[in-house]
Amino acid sequence: MFCTVKMLKLFGSLRPSAALFRTTAAAAQPSAHLATGPQQEQRTFYEFRTYSIRPDQNSAFLKLTNEKIHLRTAHSQLIGCWTVEYGGLNKFFHIWQYDSYSQRAAVRAAVAQDPSWISEYISKALPLLTAQDNEVLYLVPWSRLKSPPQQGGVFELVTFQMRPGGPAVWGGAFQAAMSAHDAPGYGKLLGAFHSEFGLLNRVHALWWFESADHRAECRHRAHTDARVVAAVRNSVAHLDSQRNQLMFPCPFSPMK
Repeated sequence: MFCTVKMLKLFGSLRPSAALFRTTAAAAQPSAHLATGPQQEQRTFYEFRTYSIRPDQNSAFLKLTNEKIHLRTAHSQLIGCWTVEYGGLNKFFHIWQYDSYSQRAAVRAAVAQDPSWISEYISKALPLLTAQDNEVLYLVPWSRLKSPPQQGGVFELVTFQMRPGGPAVWGGAFQAAMSAHDAPGYGKLLGAFHSEFGLLNRVHALWWFESADHRAECRHRAHTDARVVAAVRNSVAHLDSQRNQLMFPCPFSPMK
């Protein structure tokens, strides 16, 4: 009996206090914060595809694609396609939209069995390429895909490699940096996308400008805007690297 009472007293003295439980729970909150954030509401996703063209076959590839792209767009929606002018040579970049993964799987199956697409395009296009790459992305929760205000401009694809954590960690600062450029008119933001498959914690911002010179002018003015400088400074704390590509829309691109 004595041993039992003594042991109860001993273990009772080791029982964590309510304050300790509160401290432990509070310490767990940052982990919960990192795992949560704005949820993906849209099922619609976008596939970014980049093809590297043999330097001596660039014109041939674009001519063939211009003539035969209708065979592919009969199966699913093409948002746009561009050639990279600055930031990467002999690159063909295009965006496709899908409502679900099952829709994409059905489209891929149908395309693989389309004799016209295979014989008239794929068999001729593949020898002209050196590499292919793709990513699956969603629009960030606050972004919507927009059309350019007019045709005839240039597009900039800005790729940000963010530090791990996802939009719950860097989303607010990133949105503020994008808005600081978009709202005053230092470019027209057409969409901001975050990666689902491919390199994770990657964000692409698609911008439109009237011309390459207009883009240079806007960038110069943005660098003198204290609001932009402050917003970028806050966002860059979450950034590992950045890449910019200036692109020209193809004549057959729906977005141009």
